[in-house]
Amino acid sequence: MTNKTDVQLPDRAKEALGVAKEAVKVATVARGLGKLALVLLGLVQVAFAFLAFWDLAWRDGDDVRGPKPVWVPVILINWVGPAAYFLAGIRHKR
Repeated sequence: MTNKTDVQLPDRAKEALGVAKEAVKVATVARGLGKLALVLLGLVQVAFAFLAFWDLAWRDGDDVRGPKPVWVPVILINWVGPAAYFLAGIRHKR
C-alpha cells in the first residue's frame, strides 16, 4: 500500500495543485477583508444613526420639520433614515 506522499504526479498536475492552493489563500484573505469592510460599514451606520438621534433629541422642535416623534422610526431605517433626517428633517436657516 502506498501513502499519498508516495504518489508521483505529472508536472502539469503539480502546477495546477500549486495554483489551486494559492487561489485558496487569496480567497481566504479576501473573505477576511470582506468581513472587516462589513464591520466598518456597520459601525459607520450605527454612528450615523446615533448622531441623528442625538441631534433630534437636542434640537429645538421649531427647527425640525414635522413632529419629533415621527422622526424616530424614520431614523431607524438603515442609511436612508438618518440621511433623510439631516437633509429634509431639519430647517436650515439661510
